[in-house]
Amino acid sequence: MARAADRTKRPPRASVWLDVRASRGGAGRRSDQPSGLDRDRITEATVRLLDAEGLARFSMRRLAAELNVTAMSVYWYVDTKEDLLELALDAAFGELSLPSGGAAEDWPGQLRVLAGEYRALLVRHPWLSPLAGRFLNIGPNSVELSATLRRVVRGTGLSPGAQAGALSAVFQFVYGFGTIEGHFIQRCAEAGMTQDEYVHEAMNSIAARPEVAGAVREPAELAGTHGEGTVEEMRESDFSFALDVLIAGIEAMVARE
Repeated sequence: MARAADRTKRPPRASVWLDVRASRGGAGRRSDQPSGLDRDRITEATVRLLDAEGLARFSMRRLAAELNVTAMSVYWYVDTKEDLLELALDAAFGELSLPSGGAAEDWPGQLRVLAGEYRALLVRHPWLSPLAGRFLNIGPNSVELSATLRRVVRGTGLSPGAQAGALSAVFQFVYGFGTIEGHFIQRCAEAGMTQDEYVHEAMNSIAARPEVAGAVREPAELAGTHGEGTVEEMRESDFSFALDVLIAGIEAMVARE
């Protein structure tokens, strides 16, 4: 185990997955390491704690308390909090149900499945979105996701140079949509309201403030074109339509090429 002073002097590491211990899954526990712990258990507790309390409140001390061990015990298995967050991120990616095969021409259906899975993951773990662009994402689950995405996009018939752009268009959209959705749902839960109650109260408050009512009137009227429905139903309609537009755009680009 590295001492705390030694850890602070080390240059930043590109990824925890470039550490030999991570590539072995934390195997080979030395006899002087704390019993009852392993890297998988620590990672599972990290995900659970991040879900319950969020990224801002997460600390090694809080994690140690969750595991009922000392903070130094955790450092037998990870060098830094950043390493642990990277492990938690890849563990979350392991929750995705990835399409294992299928005909290449069924790429729109497979892409919709992947987009829906990623959106649900972002909503389920609001702490994930700030971390997704922070690390290299070269853990085993991230690599498996990347391989699946490459396989699906090859089925579009796009040239290799255009495939990365198509994936970026779809999954940057899903990232933004799922991030905002997850944070909004979290905000409603913290306020002790359903999404519909929160929106209703917010719109009533806005209506009483003429100086801001105009800024939201047009978006609210546009949302009203969905007809009667819950916030969740309207969001689902928006997501499906936007994804259809993106897939139609990929099909149009294939035809142009």
